[in-house]
Amino acid sequence: MNMRNYTSVTEFILLGISNSEGLENMLFVLFLVFYVFALLGNLLIFLTILASPKLHTPMYFFLGNLAVFDIFFPSVNSPKLMDCLVGRSCTILYQGCASQIFFYHTLGCTECFLYTVMAYDRFVAICHPMRYTVIMNRRVCTFLTVGTWLGGFVHGSILTFLIFKLPYCGPNEVNSFFCDIPVVLSLACADTSLAQTVSFTNVGIVALTCFLLVLTSYTRIVISILKIRSSEGRRRAFSTCSAHLTSILLFYGPVILVYLRPASSPWLDSVVQVFNNVVTPSLNPLIYSLRNKEVKLALKKVLSQAMQPLGYKE
Repeated sequence: MNMRNYTSVTEFILLGISNSEGLENMLFVLFLVFYVFALLGNLLIFLTILASPKLHTPMYFFLGNLAVFDIFFPSVNSPKLMDCLVGRSCTILYQGCASQIFFYHTLGCTECFLYTVMAYDRFVAICHPMRYTVIMNRRVCTFLTVGTWLGGFVHGSILTFLIFKLPYCGPNEVNSFFCDIPVVLSLACADTSLAQTVSFTNVGIVALTCFLLVLTSYTRIVISILKIRSSEGRRRAFSTCSAHLTSILLFYGPVILVYLRPASSPWLDSVVQVFNNVVTPSLNPLIYSLRNKEVKLALKKVLSQAMQPLGYKE
């Protein structure tokens, strides 16, 4: 039967961030700064990679994809969050709620796959340097990138279908600042055990598989680095991986805390989700620009070229 025959709820009310009463204006300014920084910082990283021939390598090709992701990801939920904080509207249409879940999990899964691909790229570069350009050729990079985005799309579609094939006919208050699986499922007017089991398993399998692949890659990388005799060689090898490892920790921390623990805590969920949605995308440009010499030099060159028409000189 058609899903619409069951659905009477036409909109949901977002209850916002737990225990934030009286802090709305301060939080709005804070989130606006992080959001703008995420957009501008990642756009700058993307344009720098695009404009710098020296950065046209597999490693920076994937970093450019990460920058695009970090532009899209905070845009799924941040505008509505800030809209709610200034008191304009905390309601979201049924279709808008479904869109948030779809794009949030599509992009989240894409990021998971992308970090795995980036770990594989570093593994090939450090463990098989002589064959790196042959293994990571343009065709392979394109295939891996399309695969990450397509895999994320399939993952998000499955989860969204599972959640919104259920009837929603009564309470419509979402105990969060955006629509996500745990808080929306609790409002369904039917047995949610199948949807909960499948979504938990789906998210868990994707995150765990990617994590194990990343762990395997970095185990091999560490073993190879320790075999390098010169301390300078080891330092340079570790420096190429440090930014990626930092981003991985910032990604997997929130995933584990929100989706892979048995008991739910609304306050902790809000803090972790805010960090994941707003803060992390704004940190990645800093992580990759401060800890990567090639990106720093390319950024400096691009910015100096941009300033020259304005009358500035290096």
